[in-house]
Amino acid sequence: MPFLQFSNVDYSYPTGDKDFIQALYSVDLTVERGEFVALVGTNGSGKSTLARLANGLYVPDRGFVTVDGQSTGEKGNLYDIRKKIGVVFQNPDNQTVTTVVEDDVAFGPENLGLAPAEIRERVDWALECVGMSEYAKSNPARLSGGQKQRVAIAGVLALKPELMILDEATGMLDPEGRAEVMKVVTRLNRDEGMAVIMITHFMEEAAQADRIVILKNGRVTADGRELFSQPHAFTDAGLELPLTVRLGVKLKAAGLDLGLPLDADAFVAAAVKALGGDE
Repeated sequence: MPFLQFSNVDYSYPTGDKDFIQALYSVDLTVERGEFVALVGTNGSGKSTLARLANGLYVPDRGFVTVDGQSTGEKGNLYDIRKKIGVVFQNPDNQTVTTVVEDDVAFGPENLGLAPAEIRERVDWALECVGMSEYAKSNPARLSGGQKQRVAIAGVLALKPELMILDEATGMLDPEGRAEVMKVVTRLNRDEGMAVIMITHFMEEAAQADRIVILKNGRVTADGRELFSQPHAFTDAGLELPLTVRLGVKLKAAGLDLGLPLDADAFVAAAVKALGGDE
């Protein structure tokens, strides 16, 4: 059984006067333990709604969501589900609850009622995982955007979830901050075996996942491991591919096949090799 499963899920938001706006339509989706999935789509495609359904913040209008076999529609399951799935949102300032980094990271484990010794161990481990141990006594308000988001990730890690969802968690960061967060996320996935759902509109980030899922107007329109070899799957959903991929597609049509390089360094290396030069 998949760790996370959406089965024929619909979800609508009430707009008043008994009217509704439907956000998701008949969504089927699975995520296995240890898998790294990128979820992409334009604004309003339903990505954040899906994240909130995954850990029981929302309940489907139709269909069901299960986490490790437990339905999110049963209130008695929510405590266990929210220990297994942690969510990191876009704005780290909205997730800060104290004026000391280590206290902020300890907030979740304290709410679980863990023993002080175990809380201390989890906080130290989580800060080490995200490379923020030296800032344990710092005020989060004085950190950079990338550092704040790493602290937010540490707060989720301290709960020791089996799946971490990052809901546009790099959206407000500069390129350096995004790189910091992605380095942490990929290491947690590959070295710690933590499953990850990365909700992003940066295709370069999506390219680091094992699998990409595309949402358009509340529907899953593509789901696979080699989607960059199908550029139409992105353009049909209103998404812009990385410049290097777009150039690779045009060059292939002109008779020069560089594959689908996802960043500038890979593009240059592929071009040099294709043209018979030395890398």
